[in-house]
Amino acid sequence: MNFKEKYKEMFSKEKEDKDLLNSQEPEKKLTMKEEAIDFLKDLVVILFIVILIRTFIMVPFQISGSSMSDSFYDREYIIVDKFSYLKLPFFGSMSNPTRWDVVVFRPWVSQDKEFFIKRIVWVPWDTLKIEKWEVYIKKSWNEEFIKLDETYLNGNNKGYTYVSGDAEEKLYVVPEDSYFVMWDNRWHSTDSRECFYSCVVHKTNFIKRADIEGLVLMDLWYFDLWKFGFKNENDQSTSPKFFNIPRQHEYPELSK
Repeated sequence: MNFKEKYKEMFSKEKEDKDLLNSQEPEKKLTMKEEAIDFLKDLVVILFIVILIRTFIMVPFQISGSSMSDSFYDREYIIVDKFSYLKLPFFGSMSNPTRWDVVVFRPWVSQDKEFFIKRIVWVPWDTLKIEKWEVYIKKSWNEEFIKLDETYLNGNNKGYTYVSGDAEEKLYVVPEDSYFVMWDNRWHSTDSRECFYSCVVHKTNFIKRADIEGLVLMDLWYFDLWKFGFKNENDQSTSPKFFNIPRQHEYPELSK
């Protein structure tokens, strides 16, 4: 290829590049109104996703008080699983609350605190007994009561479950679709034993399935910015618990 032909080819290629650039339309700049509309669209989508998650899947809570010590502490953040107890049309429940599940629920007894956190100890059709500070359970197919070994209680609470009043023994029969719950801090809390404040007319010892918000899934603990570390209410160092909340305690006599 001689110089003339080479120059002609270079000129032709340069012309094609210029024509290509000229053929491209300049990028359209959005007006302030259009940008605002796009922002609102994105915001609506984000809010919809957040509402969907909080309504049907999971929701965060912060614990207030020492009612679940030493399993959970004051000011700790927890994630509650709503999906596991969700009732779907035509499919029914994903799963049912189980003995020793730690749940968040509405007791409908206080305007100051809408939600309580407690542990399910008895499920429908259980007969339960509190006698001499100990907790017992009897299933419908058993004749004898079984003493529960509540390993989740600390030394100040294990074997010290009191009954209100002067009674030395108290029996409860859990009705259908209801649950009997207690706090792990048996000395400094109110729960199903006292109908969550006072067993007066129209008050019950039990909570309904429909009032359970969900199962405690994760314990994120409380991060103290001043001390720059995870600290509990006793100023002890802690660490978050992810997906390993201890809740199952096996009793062969209750496995049927």
